[in-house]
Amino acid sequence: MKYIAEPFKIKVVEPLRMTTAEERREAMERAYFNGFALRAEEVYIDLQTDSGTGAMTNTQWAAIMVGDESYSGARSYYHLMKVAEDLFGYAYNQPVHQGRAAEKVVFPVLTKPGQYWLSNTFFDTTRGHVGLAGGRPVDLVCPEGLDTSTYADFKGDADVEAMERFIVEHGVDQIAGIVMTITNNTVGGQPVSVGNLRAVRALADQYGLLVILDAARFAENAMFVKQREAEFADSTIEQITRESFAQADLFIMSAKKDAIVNMGGMIGVRDNEEIVGKLKSNVIAFEGYLTYGGLAGRDLEALAVGLREALDEDYLRYRLGQGQYLGARLEKAGVPFQNPVGGHGVFVDAGKLLPHIPWQQFPGHALAVELYLEAGIRSCDIGSLLMDRDPVTHEPQQAPAEFTRLAIPRRVYTQAHLDVVADALEAIAARADQVPGYEITWEPPVLRHFTAHLRPVKP
Repeated sequence: MKYIAEPFKIKVVEPLRMTTAEERREAMERAYFNGFALRAEEVYIDLQTDSGTGAMTNTQWAAIMVGDESYSGARSYYHLMKVAEDLFGYAYNQPVHQGRAAEKVVFPVLTKPGQYWLSNTFFDTTRGHVGLAGGRPVDLVCPEGLDTSTYADFKGDADVEAMERFIVEHGVDQIAGIVMTITNNTVGGQPVSVGNLRAVRALADQYGLLVILDAARFAENAMFVKQREAEFADSTIEQITRESFAQADLFIMSAKKDAIVNMGGMIGVRDNEEIVGKLKSNVIAFEGYLTYGGLAGRDLEALAVGLREALDEDYLRYRLGQGQYLGARLEKAGVPFQNPVGGHGVFVDAGKLLPHIPWQQFPGHALAVELYLEAGIRSCDIGSLLMDRDPVTHEPQQAPAEFTRLAIPRRVYTQAHLDVVADALEAIAARADQVPGYEITWEPPVLRHFTAHLRPVKP
């Protein structure tokens, strides 16, 4: 894989500090072996998340300077609304401060206690907010999404037949709706085809169900569609986006991903005044007045610009190419990962790399710890640690795969940084049988991976 050169030049730099192995060991012990508790200054290359960690352009920074900070009716709000309406085609668009804020606003309005929400796969905060609203999340990804070694174009697709069987078995009254996550983060940032979105829409119409699009990475997904779905080979990213959003009734979005801002989120409702009225009440209670939704005017301006910048095909080709370059390096080194590489990073198959570690000892987390100790690289578990306990039985849940996610921030790291990551993983792979598993010593009831305390399990 040839590295795709950056379609930009670097204007401002932030110094990084290299740490010693002893410093990294001490830092990880202070953090209770949880990378979320590390100080950023203790990290050399930060691949923990692509959320809010991207670099904004000079155009976005310039937009910040004209942000209207009026409490209500700000010019910046109307600028964002115009961009969102043009891009997504929804009648109602609402800014919020980030994606989980959108979830907190939406799911209590649409969920009756005990109802199921079906999904191609829920990510962590969405899963958590479904539970907090009294619902029960159910993951029904296509079989290809669970086979990490075999290539498939759209591993993020939902298993529509399985969804229908679930609806019939449990009764439509017990189903709150369907959430489609694009790209499908938990199975490796894998794309969802427009054909699959249309099939889910048809299923929802058949049973009178709502469809919600979790659209944090809508532009990356659209680029995959353009590259892999023949119908859209000659379509623009904006046209693919409109067609994708047309298959849902609502969308929720963390704008900290494809809109390339440090803070922000959105909710959209295609055409349902009753739902809009209920959402507005929650927004005012939880986020602030409707025309700022928990954001400063400068954030609204940067978000309006970022939504447009995300559609640039040169940028998206480079964006996807970074992950593909890293994946090619790992493949050459014999490090297993979800194949093909997803949109926002590489998901290393820690379950295969560390087969001696049982799922109850979190191989995805174990590899993340080892990667930091090896080279100061922060990543995170997308596996059984992320899953939380079952909300009814409180028993541990096994994830479909034990991934260590290498999420690449947008427009931040260079080819040389990715080479450091590949070299570190190659070194760990050579001594994989020496990597210990981990056990939890303390955990919160929901979203435990953010704050849990862990310790290595002695052989």
